[in-house]
Amino acid sequence: MENIHEPPQPVPSQLAGPGPQGLGRGAPPQPQQLPPQMFTTAAQLLDLTDKKLLVCLRDGRKLTGVLRSWDQFANLVLQSTIERIYATTSDPAEPQPKGLYADQSHGIFLVRGENVLLLGEIDLDKDDDPPPGFEKAEFHVVETLAKERRAVEKAKEKNKLKKLATLGFEGENMGEILL
Repeated sequence: MENIHEPPQPVPSQLAGPGPQGLGRGAPPQPQQLPPQMFTTAAQLLDLTDKKLLVCLRDGRKLTGVLRSWDQFANLVLQSTIERIYATTSDPAEPQPKGLYADQSHGIFLVRGENVLLLGEIDLDKDDDPPPGFEKAEFHVVETLAKERRAVEKAKEKNKLKKLATLGFEGENMGEILL
């Protein structure tokens, strides 16, 4: 972690200039300059413009596309966007997951900045390689398998929350709302 030190503040007597214009007031203080690594998230997108990115969204979708534009809210415009979905068919305990994947083309895609969970530049040398342990399949087949997997996980989570509720624990959205 880098320490950022503030410059020493001038003593009030140093602010008063000579002559009648001094009158206890000096020139207004100059704004403190931020170090270059202190840019906001949106400003850091400048280096990623016109590069191929992987964008993971809060709802679990994974998009790849070329970043063409962005704004101060980190809303992104992706060109040649492809959504990739995965469906694992192996046991989760296995060290190397196996399954199916599929791509669906979306063209130009606008992503609201608050929905971006993670983004990163794609290595173009490895872009065409299939994910290790996964085979390409039809989109509707992989989508059906992924929905079934999510339904099973949701049922497990619901049962877990019920068991915790019988023990006196409250999960998300289980408490009363007091106004």
